[in-house]
Amino acid sequence: MKMLRVPLLVMGLLMCAQGFAATAQQNKMTTCNADATAKSLKGDERKAFMSTCLKATPAPAATQQEKMKTCNATATTQALKGDARKTFMSDCLKKK
Repeated sequence: MKMLRVPLLVMGLLMCAQGFAATAQQNKMTTCNADATAKSLKGDERKAFMSTCLKATPAPAATQQEKMKTCNATATTQALKGDARKTFMSDCLKKK
């Protein structure tokens, strides 16, 4: 029974950690909300501002997680192992 608890605990922690990561949309909402508050907007003015702000805010560049997936897939396709894989991954993740 004790052996079953550890994997379940680890899985639970991993699932919780994913829930706390802010998405790009949440970050945009936070920024736009702060701007609207700073401008003391209320009611319909605030709604209109938020709508425009959320549409106008450019999407962020590829996240580190997306870069990691792409680089990892490429390294796997190229069948890189060991030091060659480490070097490739380092170079790939540094690129913008």
